Amino acid sequence: MKSSFPLDRVTKQRQILVEVLDRKNWHPSAEELYKIVRRELPNVSLGTIYRNLEQLAQKHAIMVIEEAGMQRLYDGNPKPHYHVKCLKCGQVNDVPDEAVKWVQQPLVDMPDFTITGHRIIFTGFCSKCRVHDVDKETESTKEGN
Repeated sequence: MKSSFPLDRVTKQRQILVEVLDRKNWHPSAEELYKIVRRELPNVSLGTIYRNLEQLAQKHAIMVIEEAGMQRLYDGNPKPHYHVKCLKCGQVNDVPDEAVKWVQQPLVDMPDFTITGHRIIFTGFCSKCRVHDVDKETESTKEGN
């Protein structure tokens, strides 16, 4: 599989990491990536995974998803796009571009600050959690009658 990631030096660890991150609409943590890469490279360390992720992020080859109180997640799609996070299970997905056409680069006049970008994480409930909650509400309504 040919990767779209620009890399200076391609090590076996980085090559496998990039291939794993090339999956669409998947936002793993460093620990999840470590477990997958270890299947092919049993001697790889978690520190190596973190160093490679940091280098890829610095080169803007991947996106880092960070939110207060949330574990860092990594996205193999470095192009600007938005995410949605389930408030119950924590699942993170890409938001289709057509769903957020109204969001644009902020055009704020701030003489002491140059805006270079923005990140938005929408929140809500995924279909599994929403259905599970509806089932619970239905059961509690039946028990209360």
